[in-house]
Amino acid sequence: MPWGVLGSRPVRQQPILPAYGKTMPSFDIVSKTEIAEVDNALDGVTRDIGQRYDFKGSRCSIERKENELTLLADDDLKMKQMHELLVVHFTRRKLDSGALDYGKPEKAAGDSVRQVITVKQGIDKDLAKQITKAIKDSKMKVQASIQGDELRVTGKKIDDLQAAIAMVKGLKIEQPLQYINFRD
Repeated sequence: MPWGVLGSRPVRQQPILPAYGKTMPSFDIVSKTEIAEVDNALDGVTRDIGQRYDFKGSRCSIERKENELTLLADDDLKMKQMHELLVVHFTRRKLDSGALDYGKPEKAAGDSVRQVITVKQGIDKDLAKQITKAIKDSKMKVQASIQGDELRVTGKKIDDLQAAIAMVKGLKIEQPLQYINFRD
C-alpha cells in the first residue's frame, strides 16, 4: 500500500481500484400499449354502440386482430362518432389515443364505411433516429443507441439522464413514450 504524509506522520492511503463491473447509469425509451387495456376499451365502445339511441338499427361494429382495429359504420357521421367513443374509452382506460394510427376510410359493402386503425407498438426506425439526433444535437453528456424497437440512453451522471428525459418530453412527438429501466 502506498503511504502518504500528513503533517509529520505517515498516513496509509486508500488504494485506487478501477471500477470493475460497474455499469453506467441508463434508461430505456419505449412505446408500448397494453393490448388487454385496448380490449377493455373496445368492450366499452361496443357496449355504448349497443345502448346509444343514435346507433339503434345500425350495422356499426369494431373488432381487433393483433394490433389492428377494424371499424365498420353505416356512414361517415357514425364513423366519426365511433372515433370519439374510441378516444373517450381509451382515455378512461388511461391509454394514450396518440398510439392509434388511423388508416384511410374506404367504402365497404353497400353504403357502409370501413377503416383500419393500427395500434402502435415500439419505436420505428425513423422516430428512433429523430430522437437520437435530437439528443446528440443537444450536446448533453449522454449517448443514445437504437436497440430494436427501443432506445437505450446512457450517461455518467443521473442528472444528465434526467435532463435527457426532460428534453425528449419537450419534443413534439405524437407517439406516447415510456421511460423505463432507470438504472444507477
